[in-house]
Amino acid sequence: MDSTSTIILVAALFIIMTGMGLSLTVADFKRVLLFPKAVFIGFLSQIVLLPLIGYTLIVLFDANVNIAMGIMIMAACPGGPTSNLVTHLAKGDTALSVTLTAINSLITIITIPLIVNFALNEFVPDGAAISAPIGKIAGSLVVVIAIPLAIGMLLNKYATGLAAKMDKPVKIASTLVLVLVIVGLCIKEKESLMEYLADGWAMALALNVTTMIVGFVVAKIARLNFKQALTITIESGNQNGTLAIHVAVVSLGVPAFAVVAIVYSLLMYFTASIPVLIGNQKTA
Repeated sequence: MDSTSTIILVAALFIIMTGMGLSLTVADFKRVLLFPKAVFIGFLSQIVLLPLIGYTLIVLFDANVNIAMGIMIMAACPGGPTSNLVTHLAKGDTALSVTLTAINSLITIITIPLIVNFALNEFVPDGAAISAPIGKIAGSLVVVIAIPLAIGMLLNKYATGLAAKMDKPVKIASTLVLVLVIVGLCIKEKESLMEYLADGWAMALALNVTTMIVGFVVAKIARLNFKQALTITIESGNQNGTLAIHVAVVSLGVPAFAVVAIVYSLLMYFTASIPVLIGNQKTA
């Protein structure tokens, strides 16, 4: 990736996370105190179980290096901004979804560097050849997660009218930019994409479906209500693909690691229709 493409990718993620911040308030973080068990189960499913499921799938599928790294990077990422919209459409617990997305986005500033470094040492021969210091990755994530979230939240609090006007245009722009980033990567990395596409589809689909099933099962074992379980299912399966692409391309400098994120980002919208249908049928 050239410097221009990298700048566009960083800008895209910055816009997306600012858009998320525009709909957040301090109350969304305080909500943890209202339903701590549900938030803990959501954290467990997404931050702990998701990487473990990814690792297990890599071993079972005997995935090559690029797919293995792509799976681990994808599994390390928090829920995507669209998970809140999907939860709303599924008639789940939207407030819980917003809280999980916000909190897990901040937590992954710490966990993503740790998981990525582990994956490099585990799956990449001579992993030292790909330099990814924990501090460097964490610093990059602060720039593209914490800062834009803070900007969005400050606008929401101190310039409510402006934030309300910006909310819809920023979300539309975020979607368009994400599409452009994916199309651009597909064009630039078409050889890698075609080479690993078959394995990438299978692994991405397996990760997505397995994590949603596990998320729902764990939530029901914890005796959460149906709306909370449905929300955790969606949060577990709807990942921040743009962030995964950023980690692969910008932090690690290996666009081939982004193949899984590209495929996953497309797949998750199709599989998300399942909880949406179930949620609407259950509440009909």
